[in-house]
Amino acid sequence: MLATSSLIEILLLVDWNTRVVVIGTAMLGLASGVIGTSLVLRKRALLGDTISHAMLPGVVAAFLIMQAFGGGGKSLPGLLVGAAISGAMAAWLVPVLRRATGLKNDAIMGVVLGGGFGLGIAMLGVAQGLPGGNQAGLESFIYGRTASMVHSDAIGIGVVAVVTLLIAVGLAKEFRLLCFDESFGRVLGRREDLLDWLLMLLAVTITVVGLQSVGLILVIALLIIPAATARFWSDGFVRMMAIAGGVGAMSCWVGASISAMAPKLPAGAIIVLTLATVFAASMIFGSRRGAIRRWYRAWGLLRRTSRQHLLRAASEVMEISSAEQWSLDDVLEMRSWTRHQLQRLHRRTRIAGDIAPTSSGAWRMTERGRAAADRVVRNHRLWELFLVRYADIAASHVDRDADLVEHVLSAELVAELERSLGQGDAVPMSPHPLRGGTAT
Repeated sequence: MLATSSLIEILLLVDWNTRVVVIGTAMLGLASGVIGTSLVLRKRALLGDTISHAMLPGVVAAFLIMQAFGGGGKSLPGLLVGAAISGAMAAWLVPVLRRATGLKNDAIMGVVLGGGFGLGIAMLGVAQGLPGGNQAGLESFIYGRTASMVHSDAIGIGVVAVVTLLIAVGLAKEFRLLCFDESFGRVLGRREDLLDWLLMLLAVTITVVGLQSVGLILVIALLIIPAATARFWSDGFVRMMAIAGGVGAMSCWVGASISAMAPKLPAGAIIVLTLATVFAASMIFGSRRGAIRRWYRAWGLLRRTSRQHLLRAASEVMEISSAEQWSLDDVLEMRSWTRHQLQRLHRRTRIAGDIAPTSSGAWRMTERGRAAADRVVRNHRLWELFLVRYADIAASHVDRDADLVEHVLSAELVAELERSLGQGDAVPMSPHPLRGGTAT
């Protein structure tokens, strides 16, 4: 009962320190999710990781410079300025090396990431050997120190988050073109290079303000996981940004609250674990790309195509025999089903109202089934004729190719095939002899 009461107090932000930490990290998660959406869709997910790891040399260099000039090296603004400069240099270095070497983005970012982090660790060892180096708190930039966030830090994060959100919302149309159709954007006069640099600058800004909360190792999770999670729920750019921002804010809120209940659990790690949990749940239950949804769509497509295969096979049996009914043996000669599979398929197709049994034990098509069969047979033969006429494929080899395409031809594509082939509304003749079939 006491634990429940404590959890409610924490979630309701009754305690001032908890309120500062939770609101600060939630604002960071909101901004990270929004900016991360463009990074993920732009296929720049590794860029955030590269920037964050490359910031460590800048942090240590800023400490060494401030200490050399008698500043003590512990000024947080100075350390963050060093991180920002180092991160911006890494973001600038990626396209420069890509153009100079011809390597792909992932290889270049891997080199910059590994080289920057290795340099930072080496510099960190040197810095910690200097007087006051161990007390400078430089390790907190690696692992994060959310619990030490104060009111001014939360205000700073909030200001950065609001500015970032305003820029992202104001340039949503431009970022959408950058992610999905940059060629069309160039035709409209959009500067792809400037938009890319602005996106990198926003990523650097979010990464800098996230160093204090979750550290440079885990800040990439705030940029990438919310956006990747949103992908399971929507394909719309603006909607993805909204979902990613909500996931980021909610996960930071919950993770920081759990850490407040159990002080021995580091807040940065708990926030990332919360994000990972939401991602896993979305991967399974997402309404757009979740595993259950994809399985259901695949199952529905399989059932629909199987029923259409039955209707086409039955229609071709009746075409061969000039009869209006067929038996199971006739259709078995047309397809590779087992008798049990065919009986089950007949049962499902009968329940759907496309076929019906006759008094003699054979099968016939209903009016609805006849229309569906004519449609699928027509699509199949239009595609066969197209392959024979324009792809120069032998008529004896087009049946299997058309068998895979007939179920997904759109009305627009069918109309285009009709115009190209000069076909009317009637079902065309098959360009090859039909196999099987001695109807009852």
